[in-house]
Amino acid sequence: MNKATGDKRVFLFLQGPHGPFFNRLGAMLRRTGAQVWRVGFNAGDRAFWFHPKSYLPFRHAQDDWRGWFIDQIHEKRVTDVVLYGDVRRIHAEAVEEAKRRGLTVHVFEEGYMRPYWVTYERGGSNGHSRLMDMSVAEMQQALALSDMEAPLPPAHWGDMRHHIFYGALYHWFVMFRNGDYRNFRPHRSLTVVQEFLLYLKRLVLMPASWIDRVIATQRIRLGGFPYHLCLMQLEHDSSFQKHSPFNTMPDFVELVIAGFKEGAPGHHHLVFKAHPLEDDRAGIRRAIREAARTHGVSDRVHYVRGGKLAQLLNDARTAVTVNSTAAQQVLWRGIPLKVFGNAVYAKPEFVSTQPLAEFFAQPFRPDNKAYKDYRRYLLETSQLPGGFYSARGRRQLLRQVVDLMLAPDDPYDSFARGTAAPRQQLRVVH
Repeated sequence: MNKATGDKRVFLFLQGPHGPFFNRLGAMLRRTGAQVWRVGFNAGDRAFWFHPKSYLPFRHAQDDWRGWFIDQIHEKRVTDVVLYGDVRRIHAEAVEEAKRRGLTVHVFEEGYMRPYWVTYERGGSNGHSRLMDMSVAEMQQALALSDMEAPLPPAHWGDMRHHIFYGALYHWFVMFRNGDYRNFRPHRSLTVVQEFLLYLKRLVLMPASWIDRVIATQRIRLGGFPYHLCLMQLEHDSSFQKHSPFNTMPDFVELVIAGFKEGAPGHHHLVFKAHPLEDDRAGIRRAIREAARTHGVSDRVHYVRGGKLAQLLNDARTAVTVNSTAAQQVLWRGIPLKVFGNAVYAKPEFVSTQPLAEFFAQPFRPDNKAYKDYRRYLLETSQLPGGFYSARGRRQLLRQVVDLMLAPDDPYDSFARGTAAPRQQLRVVH
């Protein structure tokens, strides 16, 4: 097998991020000489794949998926499986079967240091990533081969509007054009109609949300009080569902507010920063309000809708989260951090092991040098500049990712062996 090109390689794509990224990636892989196939599970998948001859619709019941997938592997002589996220049922079963047969599994995910990078790994991501079992000392040893300085993020990137737009468009196709996929069931608890309406609601309410966010942020920044920041996540996000000890986000809210009440000095405040895509389907805002009232701290607890994190982080005393990737921004600033779930950055050198009340009372600062080494290691390996949703982000990403997919080793082994290609630096966009 010639790993330097796509000759004799057969890539089978499963579900990807909303929008045309997987289609662009498949087209570039075909130009290397590889065969590329795409499995579609609904009309949204089909709408963003513009190569009909390579499209394989899966119209059966989900219980038939594993057997159908195995048949496709044998029939098409598949060598590589490509997917976005590895925990939804269809992907988890596919990864299991692919590994059993020695196939290469390419996993894309949102960047561990999003939004300016995306994640490319092999075999698994997040709680299934190789990073989970890798020590900072091992990373530092590998870094001895490189003298690259970790790039700063650009001033602007602007993927969020595109992300919401493609999400709404995808669910529109599933809602109105899904007649050929009557057995399709979404991997989340809401119906497709509910998902579409929530995406549409976000688009319509973006101006009002922006005003609400600006007012809330200004109140905090001008309040003159010390505050702790709680980084919220989407309750239906795979990292929260599969790699955390909580069943619901309100469970996490209750724990944080109780710990704040017990440990934080009386003049400190607590700020809940919502995920940029939060639509309150889990009743987060109500849960915060009720828990704050129960513990008698309503006048010291704040809620901020989405938006950029930097403004709030600049003056934060500490931060807590389940396992949000936004915590990377916390560590980059040297702010004490407490996490509760499995995360690729949850290393003892820079994540607190203190009980929560003690953490709020007198937190230990992270080892900033160790974190900088960790961050530089990620940027040399699995973190690629670019994005899935904007045309500019896709162009940046495609300049590197195909070569990584064709390489014989995964990004971590390539770097350790000194065979990794030099990384592009992020362009600063003003």
